[in-house]
Amino acid sequence: MSATHPPADYPGCPVTVTEAVARGEELRSPRWGLWDVTWAGIATFVIGLVAGGLLLWVDAPLGVQILLGLTLPWLAMGGWPLLVTRLRGNGPRIDLGLRLRWSDVGWGVLAGWAAVILAALAALVTTLFVPDLQSAAGEVATELADQTGRLELTLFALCVMVGGPIVEELFFRGLFFGALRKRGLGPVWTIVVTAVVFAAFHLEPTRFLVLLPSGLLLGWVRHKTGSTGASMIAHGLVNAPGALVLLVGLPQVSP
Repeated sequence: MSATHPPADYPGCPVTVTEAVARGEELRSPRWGLWDVTWAGIATFVIGLVAGGLLLWVDAPLGVQILLGLTLPWLAMGGWPLLVTRLRGNGPRIDLGLRLRWSDVGWGVLAGWAAVILAALAALVTTLFVPDLQSAAGEVATELADQTGRLELTLFALCVMVGGPIVEELFFRGLFFGALRKRGLGPVWTIVVTAVVFAAFHLEPTRFLVLLPSGLLLGWVRHKTGSTGASMIAHGLVNAPGALVLLVGLPQVSP
């Protein structure tokens, strides 16, 4: 079999692949890879820019601008991994490791809490050099609180705590992680590369060192469990404190 068409159960494949093979299922050799990662990443930025420009041009309400500007790029970031694994693989559940057992939940919670602690320590160090350190999400939430109502802020918080972790894990620890392992990159370097790109992808240079430990632990739990479901749990837990602060820490928001 040629190098461009690795076997379905390639080294480092998700646990869902090995489980399917053990059940005797006949799997196709996945024909998706780093090109799909590149395409989805570029499309995510392009959709975000176009959507932002159009929403400003039509003078949409601020809440609509922010929520659509946040979620429309997910069509590429989350949608393409789901589509390409269905068209050129064995479907997203198997190829992207979409499994969630109690063991995955346990490891996800453990990794999530560890990431929260490490991110907090990294933030403390970063504030020595950037005293007014604030996340882009926090700035958006402040703007929403000043100019919109509770509904928009609640929807935004749900996007941060639930939607974002699901979509980003489909892309980073699903498609990207799998593509690197399929190309023969070892687990340690795969965890590092996906973590660095994950931290950089947020386009917040001052928070790079805050995001990096989270990316490393999310990659580690994906490698440990073979489950993207575990990394989704961990990612949601990492984002939960900030999302809850958006809801209860901004008393000026109108009911």
